Amino acid sequence: MEVTGTSDVVLVDENDQVLGTMEKLKAHQEGRLHRAFSVLIFNDNDEMLIHKRASDKYHCGGMWTNACCSHPRLGESPKNAAIRRMQEEMGFTTAIDFIGKFIYKTSFENGLIENELDHVFVGRFNGEPVPNPKEVEDYRYIRIEDLKEEIKKEPQNYTVWFKKIVEEYLNEMI
Repeated sequence: MEVTGTSDVVLVDENDQVLGTMEKLKAHQEGRLHRAFSVLIFNDNDEMLIHKRASDKYHCGGMWTNACCSHPRLGESPKNAAIRRMQEEMGFTTAIDFIGKFIYKTSFENGLIENELDHVFVGRFNGEPVPNPKEVEDYRYIRIEDLKEEIKKEPQNYTVWFKKIVEEYLNEMI
């Protein structure tokens, strides 16, 4: 089980006020609410970039999700963290805009608990990513209609937060 990136997450309350930090794995073992972000990337054909998480990730390995998702560092804005992690995970940067945030909580089979206040950003990119193999197993661009159909048929192949984003944000965007 590999835990990559910074070893601490920023603990927050339901109003996104910082409470402190905690080691990433411990926060997921205890189910503590922490700050996160998710980036949605579209190309000029209105296809969404999705990626398959590396199989040895500490949770949701081998599952499909949005272009980039991670945790900001203490003192780092979610937007700046998202731009930094896009480069680190997918090998590119692009302008992004904030479109909302939500809290979700879920438990995984390995005993970890994801409890995140997730900041959602959207941007455009038409090139080919150069993914970090420690983070990303595969990637592809997909039409929203096809993505929704795949999620309906095989929901177990997609991360919990991504399914929530697709359900709550994409209808407004297309």
